[in-house]
Amino acid sequence: MASFIIEGGHRLQGNITPQGAKNEALQVLCAVLLTDEAVRIHNVPDIADVANQIKLLSDMGVEVTRHTPHDYTFRARRLDDAYLGSQQFTERCRQLRGSVMMLGPLLARRGKAIIAKPGGDQIGRRRLDTHFHGIQKLGGHFSYDDSLHIYNVEATHLRGSYMLLDEASVTGTANIIMTAVMAEGTTTIYNAACEPYIQQLCQMLCRMGACIEGIGSNLLTIEGVKSLHGTQHTILPDMIEVGSFIGMAAMVGDGVRISGVAPEHLGIIPDTFRRLGIRIEEEGGDLFVPRQDHYEIESFIDGSFMTIADAPWPGLTPDLLSVLLVVSTQAKGSVLIHQKMFESRLFFVDKLIDMGAQIILCDPHRAVVVGHDHQRQLHAGRMTSPDIRAGIALLIAAMSAQGTSRIDNIGQIDRGYENIEARLCALGAKIERVE
Repeated sequence: MASFIIEGGHRLQGNITPQGAKNEALQVLCAVLLTDEAVRIHNVPDIADVANQIKLLSDMGVEVTRHTPHDYTFRARRLDDAYLGSQQFTERCRQLRGSVMMLGPLLARRGKAIIAKPGGDQIGRRRLDTHFHGIQKLGGHFSYDDSLHIYNVEATHLRGSYMLLDEASVTGTANIIMTAVMAEGTTTIYNAACEPYIQQLCQMLCRMGACIEGIGSNLLTIEGVKSLHGTQHTILPDMIEVGSFIGMAAMVGDGVRISGVAPEHLGIIPDTFRRLGIRIEEEGGDLFVPRQDHYEIESFIDGSFMTIADAPWPGLTPDLLSVLLVVSTQAKGSVLIHQKMFESRLFFVDKLIDMGAQIILCDPHRAVVVGHDHQRQLHAGRMTSPDIRAGIALLIAAMSAQGTSRIDNIGQIDRGYENIEARLCALGAKIERVE
C-alpha cells in the first residue's frame, strides 16, 4: 500500500491546470454503450477510477483505442454476453461506484442487465432507490439475488413516462436519462439533477441523435429515438480539483494560477471560498489566488454565524466541504460546516484535531471550526486517507503543517487526482510517494 511523505511549510508558486472531470468521465464512458458506432472522448482524466471503468468496458467487449493518456475512442460494436452474466463482471462492478451507471445503457441496448451493489468511498449509505424507481417507471423489472447480492433487471419494451424524482441524484439522473433516450415516447424527469456534468452528458447524447429539452434545468423532456450514432466529446475541467487547488493556494500559496478552469461552470465555488475571506481573481479562463497571509471569515448580513452547507446544484458540491473545512482552520473567525448529503464525511476531522486544529464535531453532519488566523501552525502527523476528498484535505493540512507527515492509503487520493504529487512538487511542494 502506497503512502505520501510530506515535508510541510513549503510555499507553492506557479501555474497548474486541472484535469478532466472525474464525475463527468464516469457518466460519458457509460454512454458509449448506447451505440455501436465510434465515440471519441477528449480530456479523459488519467486516474484510477476512470482507468478501472475503461478496463471494465474493454472486458465487456468494447473496442478501446488509446490515442494518448487523455484521448480515447470507444466502439461498443459487440458486447460479451457471457462476461456480462458472469461472477467476474459483478465482482468488478462491486469495486467501482461508476459501474451503476452502466445499468441504463445496458438495459436500453440489450433489454437486460445485471449489476452488483457498487463500491466507492466509505462515506455512509449511498442509496440506489432513485435509479431503480426511475428505470421501473420506464418499464424495467427488478429482482434482487440475496445470496449473490446482485440486481437483475429486464425490460421487454421501454416506454417513456412522467416521473418526479425523490432526490436530485446525479448518478440516478444520468442513469435514467441514458435509459430514456431510446425508450418509446416521451419521458419527463422533474427534480432532475442539473450539474454541469449532467448538462455535458445531455449535450453529448444530443450530438449522438438523442432529443433532450430543458438541459441545465431540473425539468428534462426526452423524446425517445430508435438508435444513436457516434460522436466526439470533450470533458470539462474538474471543478472539485479547481476547488482543491484554491484551498491549497490559500493555505500555502505564494501566488498560484489555476489555468483553463471554465469559470462559467464553477457555480458558487469561488464565492464560497471568498466567504472565508480568500481573495480570488478571475482572469479570462484562469483563476489567480495571491498569497493569503490573513483571511477572515465573513458573517451573514444580519450578523449571524457563518454556515457553509452542501446542496444539490446550483448549491455547493459536497465534495469540497472537506477542503473548505481544512482551509477554515487558518482563517480568522469561526464557521459551521454542515454536511447534509452524506453520513460519514466529517469523521476525518479527528486527524486534524490531532494536528492541532480547533474543531468541534457536533454530530456526524456538523463541525464548528475555530480558525487560528495563522497564529498557530498545524503540526505534522501520521494519517490514513478514508476517501478521495478527505484524503486531499489531509494532504493540504500536511503541506501547511510544521514537520514531516505521512498519509497512508493514498490509493484513495489516486482515484480522484491525477499524478498529484508530481504536479504539486512542480509548484514547490515536498511530497514523496513510498510503498
